[in-house]
Amino acid sequence: MDLAFAEARVAALAGEVPVGCVIVREEKVIARSGNRTVADKDPTAHAELLALRAAARKLDSERLADCDLYVTLEPCAMCAAAMSLARIRRLYYGAADPKGGAVESGVRFFDQPTCHHRPEVYGGIGEVRAAAMLKEFFAARR
Repeated sequence: MDLAFAEARVAALAGEVPVGCVIVREEKVIARSGNRTVADKDPTAHAELLALRAAARKLDSERLADCDLYVTLEPCAMCAAAMSLARIRRLYYGAADPKGGAVESGVRFFDQPTCHHRPEVYGGIGEVRAAAMLKEFFAARR
């Protein structure tokens, strides 16, 4: 999770919402990213999607069944759907996102009957640190 926080810091320094993501396979980092929606002018350039794309390219497969994903903020519905399609094994996330999250907040994507794959989910990993980083970022913008 420390590497995900490092990616979130890089994103914040670039003016992006500080969310970072790391994908691990067999205890090795295979992909990492921070949010890049502003830089890429792409509403889908969330840290999770960018890391999933990089991991799929690296493994030359759309299935990441033996991979774990670490992210500093509870994923939104778009990112949760992408994780399900990629068959991510485990999801570890930091701060809950009652407004935009879709794992244990909001639509609870993985609990829907139409969800084909549900990773093991572990929330609240570094939650205080993640929430503080987000609050600090948005406070500076106001």
